[in-house]
Amino acid sequence: MAVAAAGGPAAPAVTVPNKGLITVSIMLATVMQVLDTTIANVALPNMQGSLGAAQDQITWVLTSYIVAAAIMTPVTGWLSDRIGLRQLFIVSTAGFVVASMACGLASSLPEMIAFRVLQGLFGAALVPLSQTVLLDINTREEHGQAMAIWGAGIMVGPIIGPVLGSWLTETFGWRYVFFVNLPVGILALAGLMAFLPESPRRQRGFDVFGFAMLSIAVGALQLMLDRGEQVDWFSSAETWIYLGLLVSGAWAFLLHITSGREHPFMEPAMFRDPNFVTALVMIFMVGMILLAGLALLPPMLQNLYGYPVITTGMVLAPRGVGTMISMIVVGRLVGRVDARILIFAGLSLTALSLWQMAAFSPQMDWRPLVVSGVVQGLGLGLVFVPLSTLAFATLAPRFRAEAASLFSLVRNIGSSVGISIVSVELSHNLVAARTDLVSGLTAQNPNLDAYFAAAGHSEPAIAQLDAMVQAQAAMVAYVDDFMLMFWLTLASVPLIFLLRKPGGPAVAGAPAPAME
Repeated sequence: MAVAAAGGPAAPAVTVPNKGLITVSIMLATVMQVLDTTIANVALPNMQGSLGAAQDQITWVLTSYIVAAAIMTPVTGWLSDRIGLRQLFIVSTAGFVVASMACGLASSLPEMIAFRVLQGLFGAALVPLSQTVLLDINTREEHGQAMAIWGAGIMVGPIIGPVLGSWLTETFGWRYVFFVNLPVGILALAGLMAFLPESPRRQRGFDVFGFAMLSIAVGALQLMLDRGEQVDWFSSAETWIYLGLLVSGAWAFLLHITSGREHPFMEPAMFRDPNFVTALVMIFMVGMILLAGLALLPPMLQNLYGYPVITTGMVLAPRGVGTMISMIVVGRLVGRVDARILIFAGLSLTALSLWQMAAFSPQMDWRPLVVSGVVQGLGLGLVFVPLSTLAFATLAPRFRAEAASLFSLVRNIGSSVGISIVSVELSHNLVAARTDLVSGLTAQNPNLDAYFAAAGHSEPAIAQLDAMVQAQAAMVAYVDDFMLMFWLTLASVPLIFLLRKPGGPAVAGAPAPAME
């Protein structure tokens, strides 16, 4: 498939054969990888007993995967140029499936961590490669619909992951959380080998120092965010070591790629595109809001409302339905309606949903949860698709694989940062709210006198009162977190004014890649 030069629209010159089957194949691989970022979380308690791991050790099952994927994601562009997009996609999918099976067969914690590292290394390229392929095989006019399909897999995957993981763990055992990748992966691999066209290779030297510095920075950041809560953040020397590695690695990387090297690890020319740079900032914010909310709601529903795991999944499922609906609609609107208007509408709906969530109370039923979830799903879908389209609208096609890997990396980092922020704030606000509530339980409080008059001064009555105070304090802490996310969403709105309509020449004019 020949693609027009960077100075014109990045559109295929001829119809791509089997475009529908290519889309199905790459999205199967993408959804498989995205699901694995959340599907294993709910199986950790079962893994812990089976693998004989301590509580602080079993979390490395998640940490190892996240860090490995984060380090490998930025190298996707170079590998795509070096060995070809088709070859990289096939190898990554096959490697991910094999590593998944190995995880399911693991008999010890060291084995599991090693196989999860392999899973992260192979899976890192799948999301940016799928975005690149969808942009390459569709005309510019079709990019909106293509990004709607891609976005649906990216955003719905984390929502259904915990539900699917819970069902598989309870029905078949935790190993099937990994075994489920086998049939999906085989179908994806067969489709890729049969229908994905060849792409040209571009010889590029590998910038070892640049890759090393970026890997140190990204790896240290992910370790700091994932381990911080367990080691009490900056009261631990471990966190300070991660912070030092992060700052020094990022500083050395930035100085290195801007020093005028002929073949830097990451092309500085990408960052001359204002749409792409603004989209990176905004996707960071979207990542924070998307997964931070998903991290808060399940424990809130199970601990405060007493919902079982399956019921929790059913209450959260309408959020994914809202996302799917908005992406179907917005995919047809992109190109006809100013994408910036769609993003504004999406951020407004997301802010509205968080405002609704800030009004949650322990006495409510499931209806406010479903309504706010649908509204938030609609809003995030309206943001994600036009933002993904605008990010690449004026970028030279030869940068797509590299830019897509950076886009995915920033979104994942945003998710990690968001989860860490809301977790820290939840713990802090819980203590503050409990202290405030307990300070009101004095002998002069008539409600307290009435309670003990009815329940007596027995130990069960005191324990019940303590549980009520704890539940109320937790509810206040969750509401405070939702308000924080509300203000973060509003803070993203001014960034819309930095985006510009596509239509001009792409940045850094260079011939586009071709897929044949």
